[in-house]
Amino acid sequence: MPWCIHSASGQERYTAVNLIRVEIVYALPQQQTVLSMKVSAGDSVRQVIEQCGILQQYPEIDLDSNMVGVFGRQVKLDQPLLDGDRIEIYRPLLADPKEIRRRRAEQAKEEGRADKVTGGRPDPKRAKK
Repeated sequence: MPWCIHSASGQERYTAVNLIRVEIVYALPQQQTVLSMKVSAGDSVRQVIEQCGILQQYPEIDLDSNMVGVFGRQVKLDQPLLDGDRIEIYRPLLADPKEIRRRRAEQAKEEGRADKVTGGRPDPKRAKK
């Protein structure tokens, strides 16, 4: 696909650059943003995120701390992209899922909804002592 580059002298210079389509997505609890753009083949995840303007739209995104992925698989920022890739910018977790499950299991044991020994469902056949 031809692509126009403006040189310092102001003249247009056409060069053949392979362009690919990618999507960049970022979701908040009440709002989702999906941006589609054409980028040069071989551009990295970081380059595309910086080019698309989402960092200006959401200043809370910090590429040094937020994880990113392509179609649900975590990737490094220097990974080159392929045609049709969807870059996902993940928000930090508010709570540790393991800690939440542990608290829920403890509460179920206290309320009698879980066996105090095994942590599973109470066995009605088992005699209470």
